[in-house]
Amino acid sequence: MSDTGVFLGQSPDKPEILLYGRANRHGVVAGATGTGKTVTLQIMAQGFSDAGVPVFCADVKGDLSGIALPGSPNEKLLARAQGMGLTLDPRAAPVVFWDLYGQKGHPIRTTVSEIGPLLLARMLNLNDVQEGVLSVVFHVADQEGLLLLDLDDLRAMLVYVGENAERIGREVGNVAPASIAAIQRSLLQLEQQGGGAFFGEPALRLEDMLRTGLDGRGQVNVLDATKLMNSPRLYAAFLLWLLSELFEQLPEVGDPEKPRLVFFFDEAHLLFNDTPDALREKVEQVVRLIRSKGVGVYFVTQNPADIPDSVLAQLGNRIQHALRAYTPSEQKGLKAASQSFRPNPAFDTAECIQGLGVGEALVSTLDEKGAPNIVGRTAIRPPDSRLGPATDAERAQIMAASPVRGLYDTVVDRDSAAEILAVRRGEADQAAADARLAEAKAKADAAAAKDAEKAAVAREKEQARMQARYEREAARSRAPARAPARRSTRETPVEAMTKSVLRTAGSTLTRELLRGILGGLKRR
Repeated sequence: MSDTGVFLGQSPDKPEILLYGRANRHGVVAGATGTGKTVTLQIMAQGFSDAGVPVFCADVKGDLSGIALPGSPNEKLLARAQGMGLTLDPRAAPVVFWDLYGQKGHPIRTTVSEIGPLLLARMLNLNDVQEGVLSVVFHVADQEGLLLLDLDDLRAMLVYVGENAERIGREVGNVAPASIAAIQRSLLQLEQQGGGAFFGEPALRLEDMLRTGLDGRGQVNVLDATKLMNSPRLYAAFLLWLLSELFEQLPEVGDPEKPRLVFFFDEAHLLFNDTPDALREKVEQVVRLIRSKGVGVYFVTQNPADIPDSVLAQLGNRIQHALRAYTPSEQKGLKAASQSFRPNPAFDTAECIQGLGVGEALVSTLDEKGAPNIVGRTAIRPPDSRLGPATDAERAQIMAASPVRGLYDTVVDRDSAAEILAVRRGEADQAAADARLAEAKAKADAAAAKDAEKAAVAREKEQARMQARYEREAARSRAPARAPARRSTRETPVEAMTKSVLRTAGSTLTRELLRGILGGLKRR
């Protein structure tokens, strides 16, 4: 290890060293597949770690995990090291494995509130109107003391704002239902890419990535991105968030003797090719500004043309492995790559790039004054750590001894917007149910009172009737006795007929009797 910088390898003229004091001027490691980019990244990461500088690496293919284990150099590597005057010291770097999904490393999480509406809008690729509505959602959450921790909280707030759009609109501006729906759809897409695992608690503390061990070596943070790279938007958003957090929390230091942290972004084209324009612009902005915080950013990609010119212009330290140029676009990229170096009169840069072997690179770093050195054809030094990935068992063993073991492995789900709004909704539903019950009871009580009033009126009427009857009876009992009623002498028709019949019968009987008597007398 050099006292002034990371020893990268040996060119015919001189050793190629990346100065610590110029490491925050960013850089690029480029080259076709299989030309040794990952090994160069591994050498640089371990070199910075040995100097006490914490490192963050995105491990896209999984083979960078070997940095956590001591190397086993073969005869070829030993011979290469001997030719450089280098004695290999097989040893591992102090590594902490991370994984957004928590499968091959400690989970990395942040809260929705920490992301903020601007960065989240870029993650979701929202337009200006939708971004404004998202800002309203965050504002309402702050005003009402509702924590936005995970995507469930954000969804609950979107529903809440939509339900109260008229009231909220009068206070902070119109909230269109169509914008709410668009944000919800974008959230669904982000969650389908695995974004739900990224939001929550416990949130990552940056100091847990900026550790330096008791032996003075900086912690190498290896993010397993083998799965994450399938979600380029989430990959870019996570890296941008991490850079943004560093930019906001770290003080200005200018050009320190050593960087505070060095980032290596493997497969850098994922940051720029498959991400929304707004997100890409934010990446470019942060890369330009974070240098003054003492943070160095190094992009690892196949072709420098994968990186926008506005970012490429900020990359002072350049390591170019072999490029193939068969198609017109590849030839254009080759020409651009060769022209980005300070020429070396000993060779043609474009031809040299095509003729580089595995483990060779064109190297141009910044000197003490910040000017680029003349490009040199360099044999990259062998690493001290393992070439190749760690096994699952080895990874698990390293995680078990990790200084952050147990800090992030268990999800904490405290009461936040989703839970509070659910309670509110439950209380509102209960209040509505109680109101309906009270209304029904009031109606029943009113009907019962009306029935009771009717019954009371009926009873009063009955009592009045009975009282009147009683008074009539009493009055009748107190009145003097009346003379018997005089019988009428007028015969009824029946009586007259009866008398007539009796009279006729009597006359007939009398005649018969008289005839009998008189006749008898006569006969005598």
